[in-house]
Amino acid sequence: MRMANLCHRLVRDRRGAMAMITALSMPVLIGGVGLAADTIQWTYMKRAMQRQADSAALAGAFAMSQQNVISTTVTADLARNNNVLLTVTPVIQSPPTAGAYSGDARAVRVALATDVRLPFVGFVMGGPIRIPAEATAKVISQGQYCVLALETLNTTGVTINGNTTLDFGCGIMSNSPSASSVTAGGSSVINATPIAAVGGVPTSNNYAAGTQLIPYSVPQFDPLAALPTPDIRNSSNNGNVNPNQVRDLVPGNYSGMDIKGTANFAPGIYYIDGGQFSLGSQAIINGTGVTIILTSKNTADSPSTIATADINGTAQVNLTAPTSGTYAGVLFYQDRRALDNATNKFNGTSNSKYQGAIYFPKQQLRFNGTAGMDIKCMQLIGRRVDFIGDSSITNVCPANSGASSFSGTRVKLVA
Repeated sequence: MRMANLCHRLVRDRRGAMAMITALSMPVLIGGVGLAADTIQWTYMKRAMQRQADSAALAGAFAMSQQNVISTTVTADLARNNNVLLTVTPVIQSPPTAGAYSGDARAVRVALATDVRLPFVGFVMGGPIRIPAEATAKVISQGQYCVLALETLNTTGVTINGNTTLDFGCGIMSNSPSASSVTAGGSSVINATPIAAVGGVPTSNNYAAGTQLIPYSVPQFDPLAALPTPDIRNSSNNGNVNPNQVRDLVPGNYSGMDIKGTANFAPGIYYIDGGQFSLGSQAIINGTGVTIILTSKNTADSPSTIATADINGTAQVNLTAPTSGTYAGVLFYQDRRALDNATNKFNGTSNSKYQGAIYFPKQQLRFNGTAGMDIKCMQLIGRRVDFIGDSSITNVCPANSGASSFSGTRVKLVA
């Protein structure tokens, strides 16, 4: 009887019931709090690792676009962004061997993982859990370009001014980080798209309707960086041509060229050993399958002796680059060891024709030609590029010329 009364009283006592319920619920409450705390920590680490993977994949794709070592760049980026200690060796792949971009040679995949012991989950599971993260970035095309300024200092890379008229049918790019990396002013008329730069591209009424401006882009890799470094050792010939003189020139080494008359270039490579490649006001030059390389035998000891170019505005130029071989599509090439101490001037009459790349990676290029200059599939690559005065350039690309515009690139996370 006493036991029955005790049970009856216990059932009717609400305070005792609550205590019993609370006691029975404590393991569930403690487990819930522990699981919530672990979930917050897991989420934070997962997000931090994803940021690390995204940054590393972008760095790897950027390295690819600049032809740098991908694994070295990715490893350095992971060392800088080390918010989460990785206990598993990162996987760096190009091309990826897994995922949607498996086998894509223009993609970089970075897979990260770390083993971490979370207080509650670790107690329940008896060990750490693995947190993974991965990202894939890719180098993708961004337009076609035929003018590139390789300048990397904080100064304007491409200047278009005066009465210049440009009808390129392809884009203009500057690697300068300046806020005015590409500028257009005066009475210039520019039909070229896109206009891109590492720095800013101020808007201008000088650009034709529909021109795409792409400021703050990734730097563009030098498309002619693989050209061999010039190496001349033989004695140089005299390449001068006097006024009213007609001279036939053959490939070889020349100690400067000062042409004031008519020069006919046979197909081949012409090395200008110091001094200038200079065309006077009455000069007429003709040549098919020609590459002119401006360099110097004394480059190692005195890079200031590397030859430069000065083509007078009334000279008549008719030059075409080779269509095959090492210098296919390359018309002028200045030794990339040159100092930034000269401006190379390319002008000419309306009868002038250039076909091929004009490549001055360490010095300035300036065009100040006469209206109607006929440019055949020309690439202009210089440290800085200026179009001033009354130059008028129409760029037309004949088939099988060996010269062509080059593809721009940008880097994008794709997975």
